[in-house]
This record gives sequence, structure tokens and C-alpha cells, in this order.
Amino acid sequence: MRALAVAATGMSAQQLNLEVIANNIANLNTTGFKGARAEFTDLLYQAERQQGVPNQSGQEAIPEGAMLGLGVRAAAIRNLHRQGQLTNTANQLDLAINGRGYFQITSPSGEINYTRAGAFNKNATGQLVTLEGYTVDPAILIPPTATEITINQSGQVFAKIDGQVAQQNIGQLTIANFANESGLEPLGNGLYRETPASGAAVIGNPGDASYGKLQQGYLEGSNVDPVKEITSLITAQRSFEMNSKVIQAVDEMAGTISKGIR
Repeated sequence: MRALAVAATGMSAQQLNLEVIANNIANLNTTGFKGARAEFTDLLYQAERQQGVPNQSGQEAIPEGAMLGLGVRAAAIRNLHRQGQLTNTANQLDLAINGRGYFQITSPSGEINYTRAGAFNKNATGQLVTLEGYTVDPAILIPPTATEITINQSGQVFAKIDGQVAQQNIGQLTIANFANESGLEPLGNGLYRETPASGAAVIGNPGDASYGKLQQGYLEGSNVDPVKEITSLITAQRSFEMNSKVIQAVDEMAGTISKGIR
């Protein structure tokens, strides 16, 4: 019976949905994490009776036919690039983007990746790096004699040098925008990669038109709403159970038919 295959596609789809929701919930406290949502679409339809065709020669066309759907499949897992809540950390190297934009990060392979997680630190040479040790682009080198670092909303980086009154400008942070943020490829560690679907990165200074501002001493939290995720979890669970009930019903019907044949 086709109902078995149709219900099986429904169970498979809801299993994927549950996995996406589970990943969202697991990252409730991940800095800069962007939640995802599974998107589904119906499968091909099988024509039991074609609409718009005369039933017999000389008759009018039938107004509607019988098209049987063959189930559901996953169409996409959409990353939801909404703004997360900003949390004050009082750490002078923590940065959050309030608005659109991504920090640029140079991976060990030399590729430029992008992130919203601004929990930065400095390495042994004083260069601004991520928690994984990847360097921030453009490179910011903090002098070893610096006693205080100030980063304004426009991305200008100033260092107060021991023994000097005036602060010294040591660099400018830029951020990247994309025409289609949902097209970015997630890599893990809070990093994303540019793809043909996202479009090329458009680099600008924080605070410029269509670019967010930097907030020093803040981190952007996960944008996952736990209440919505629990609601989605219950809905997916019920849908999975309903599809399993269909399979159970089909199995019972098949058993009844086999008994009748005997």
C-alpha cells in the first residue's frame, strides 16, 4: 500500500525536524549562535484521474481529477539570522554587533570566514584572535605595553600605552554584509563560509548605512527562543506519532486482507 511509503516519508521528515530543534536547544547558551528551521515540501503527485480531460468522446472536460500525493521531503534547513540578545561581560576584548554584519576571521588555511561570536582574546604576539586562535581580519596588533583597549562603535581600536597620556589608534575593524545571509554555509565554531547563494561579502565600517554598530564589553547571545523550540518539539513529536499510527493502521488493514484471502 502506498500509504506505508507516504507515512514513512512523514516520519523521516519529522525526524529531521526533531534533529534541527535538538541542535537549537543544545545551543541555547552558545555565543553568536543562529537558530535554524527545517523547511519541507510535498513530493510528486500520481494521477489517478487526470483533470481537464473528457470522460468520454464528445463530453465536456471533467472539472477536477484525482491527484494522489506521495509524501513529503526536506527542502531546506534555514538558518535564522535574527539579532540575539546582548549581554554585558565587562571584558574589553568582547565585542558584539548591534545590527547587521559579521566579523571576518582568517582560518588556518588562509580562507576568510565570518562570525557573530565576538569573544576575542590576544595571542602571544598581541594579535586579536578568536577563542580557537584564529586571527581577526583586518589584523589588530595590541602593543605589549598597552594598559587599556578601547573600541568605539565605528570599529576604531585605541590603546592606552603605559607612560602616555593620549590613546594611540592601532587599527580599524571592518564587518561584512551579505545579500542573502541564509545562504551562508555554517562550519561550526560559530563560523560561516561565503557561498554562491549568499553572494559576495560587502565590507564596510561599523555604523555605516546598513551596517551594525560595535558594542565593546558585550557578547551577542543565541537567538534561540526556548519557549518556541519546546512548542515546535511537541508539534514535531505529535506529527511523528500520527505518521506511525498511519503505518500501524495500514499494517492492520493488510492483516485483515490477508486473513480474508485465506
